[in-house]
Amino acid sequence: MKVLGHKIELLTGLLLQEVTMAGLHELRFTEEKPLLRGQDTELEHSDTFLSAVDTDWKEHDIETPYGLLHVVIRGSPKGNRPAILTYHDVGLNHKLCFNTFFNFEDMQEITKHFVVCHVDAPGQQAGASQFPQGYQFPSMDQLAAMLPSVVQHFGFKYVIGIGVGAGAYVLAKFALIFPDLVEGLVLMNIDPNGKGWIDWAATKLSGLTSSLPDTVLSHLFSQEELVSNTELVQSYRQQIGSVVNQYNLQLFWNMYNSRRDLDINRPGTVPNAKTLRCPVMLVVGDNAPAEDGVVECNSKLDPINTTFLKMADSGGLPQVTQPGKLTEAFKYFLQGMGYIAYLKDRRLSGGAVPSASMTRLARSRTASLTSASSVDGSRPRACTHSESSEAMGQINHTMEVSC
Repeated sequence: MKVLGHKIELLTGLLLQEVTMAGLHELRFTEEKPLLRGQDTELEHSDTFLSAVDTDWKEHDIETPYGLLHVVIRGSPKGNRPAILTYHDVGLNHKLCFNTFFNFEDMQEITKHFVVCHVDAPGQQAGASQFPQGYQFPSMDQLAAMLPSVVQHFGFKYVIGIGVGAGAYVLAKFALIFPDLVEGLVLMNIDPNGKGWIDWAATKLSGLTSSLPDTVLSHLFSQEELVSNTELVQSYRQQIGSVVNQYNLQLFWNMYNSRRDLDINRPGTVPNAKTLRCPVMLVVGDNAPAEDGVVECNSKLDPINTTFLKMADSGGLPQVTQPGKLTEAFKYFLQGMGYIAYLKDRRLSGGAVPSASMTRLARSRTASLTSASSVDGSRPRACTHSESSEAMGQINHTMEVSC
């Protein structure tokens, strides 16, 4: 009986070991699944995703004709793919402006395809040294002229810019001066107009009666948000006052408020009209202080390559309050330019989602852009519309996202 019992114990142990090993094999198989499924073998084994070594953010101080720029970057240039380059609003830096957006899970699925470069305006990064008395802060044109040094330093061929407020203005200037370096632009809360005398005087008066963080908050948030969204506003008030050097911020704020009108006009409205030649997505919340400026900017751009996205239930910082909606719109924007033919969607168990099946925002586009099937070098530099302008007419692309 003892021998029989020993055999049963041995058999049971072997069986448990086999089951355990099977479970381990199953777990290992799950972990080794590729991040993108449903694609052909060539794409799966390409450099679509950055290696683990490239996932860490690295800081750089880059010398430019107008001083040092603090830049953080993740990844390295891959083939002919552009870099995603961001520029924050006044009162913020790249962390305060973009961390929520770029840490959003679906956005991370997108950015794995690209090198990401965050630019901090001079002296606005956390821990920046205070500028000496008498320091001349770069003009908005000079801020734009600093960016080619960043592009050259990292060897980017061209960039897709994402800018907010003052950063959107800088990137628009950059695209006007150096159009061959810009593949596309996402401009949030952009105001293409310089301040008139009345606005200038109001800003000066506000600066005398309010603290700098409170003055900046009225630029970032609507009056309704300042009253009702107390937790978010208080968080930004504290961080603007403690993270960003106040003297440096004042210089940036003064320069932004002394900006001139963007020299853009819709083609055909004036002789030799200047405009942004790349695809542009304008974004504003339906409860944002910048709404009028974004609407006017939309009226000055070429409707053939401009998409206007007005986000419902969103205020002055849509990338903070509605990162999911903005990520979805950005995904379609990239697909319209021929990037990310397949992208994993965490909400679907089927894996990759072909761009043709993403129709909700795509329905709002009145023109399609030609794209190559590859994510890499076979893609042509410039995007062209596959439908003739004669058939399309001058129709503006407008999206209003409410879900």
